[in-house]
Amino acid sequence: MKLTILGGGGFRVPLVYGALLTDRAEGRVTHVVLHDLDDRRLSAVTRVLAEQAAGVPDAPEVTATTDLDEALRGADFVFSAIRVGGLEGRANDERVALAEGVLGQETVGAGGIAYGLRTVPVAVDIARRVARLAPDAWVINFTNPAGLVTEAMSRHLGDRVIGICDSPVGLGRRIARVLGVKNPGEAWIDYVGLNHLGWVRGLRVAGRDELPRLLADPDLLGSFEEGKLFGVDWLRSLGAIPNEYLHYYYFNREAVRAYQQAEKTRGAFLADQQARFYRDVERSDASALEIWDRTRAEREATYMSENRETAGAGERDADDLSGGYEKVALALMRAIARDERTTLILNVRNQNTLSALDSEAVIEVPCLVDANGAHPVAVAPLPDHATGLVCSVKAVEREVLAAAESGSRTTAVKAFALHPLVDSVGVARRLVDGYSSVHPGLAYLR
Repeated sequence: MKLTILGGGGFRVPLVYGALLTDRAEGRVTHVVLHDLDDRRLSAVTRVLAEQAAGVPDAPEVTATTDLDEALRGADFVFSAIRVGGLEGRANDERVALAEGVLGQETVGAGGIAYGLRTVPVAVDIARRVARLAPDAWVINFTNPAGLVTEAMSRHLGDRVIGICDSPVGLGRRIARVLGVKNPGEAWIDYVGLNHLGWVRGLRVAGRDELPRLLADPDLLGSFEEGKLFGVDWLRSLGAIPNEYLHYYYFNREAVRAYQQAEKTRGAFLADQQARFYRDVERSDASALEIWDRTRAEREATYMSENRETAGAGERDADDLSGGYEKVALALMRAIARDERTTLILNVRNQNTLSALDSEAVIEVPCLVDANGAHPVAVAPLPDHATGLVCSVKAVEREVLAAAESGSRTTAVKAFALHPLVDSVGVARRLVDGYSSVHPGLAYLR
């Protein structure tokens, strides 16, 4: 079975390959094709993967190419993890937004809109090529903003594109751990929303909802990442556990202030860190895998550090420093390729799951997965405050898609202005001007 990884020179690719090395079952991935626009990045990551595979019998063969069509032909699965504009683009997204006093995070607020505007045209081109060159392939999208990009691709690939994210997985795992659930895989997580905008409303073990027990115990509730980030009182007011990214909404002023005062934005930090990684691998005879491991540990330890500092949450727990999306990707591929039925929280088309949204809207909910793909499970309606936020952000995503399709600057301004975290039409206009001046990928707006 052939897996093509778009963004194959990306830093997190060894996580995916490492997960593949543990799969010894019939019908596993035997050939991995890495595609990237940067030969240097491909070379570095290929070295890391070769060290990972050393001594592993029948490790998947790895090839690398800068030719997109060549990479896609004959693929059974396509894993899309591209970053249009690179980490320098992410740093610019943050800088332009913060200069206007609004959030520049890569998936939330102004930064997420800017990233979406330059990513959607590229993602749509990829979707069209997949439909032409590998019509039977399944596309697993991790490219951010994951929900928005998955919806853009679904207009050309239908249900054969599925978005994944490790945030809900990590959240469910933390809740299960603090509740003493011995096997988190046996817990049913009632999670509903959009990508990076969802809530855990229940966690059922053997048919019993254990979340009320957590909400009733302030010591337990305040002992894990989300309890520290949001505070016990706020979580009890909500009656649910929000995705960590909702900290940007519920504590927006504090988050913006922390990012403005930080020595470096997250994007600038990662740009410097990863430039050093690729440079070190290229110039050093030392183990590429060891260099990657050290860099990854630093990356994970500093994740959302500004938010945790604002909340006084302290350092991340050691159990939260391991990845997660690669396990979701592997479980998804196994379920489809072998009809190993499972339940995963995924980004899929709504169908009739959430009545507040139309059938084509991509949402993030538990799905039953089998050989025919991912099928969203019926869920109870969200409370009014959550429905309002979900509908508002989905409306913004639709304006981003419309702007990307039409090239309309007016529509792009509308997308920024309608976002709950952008508080002025004047700011929205300056954001479009600012982003257009630093991103060649937005030259299409007119």
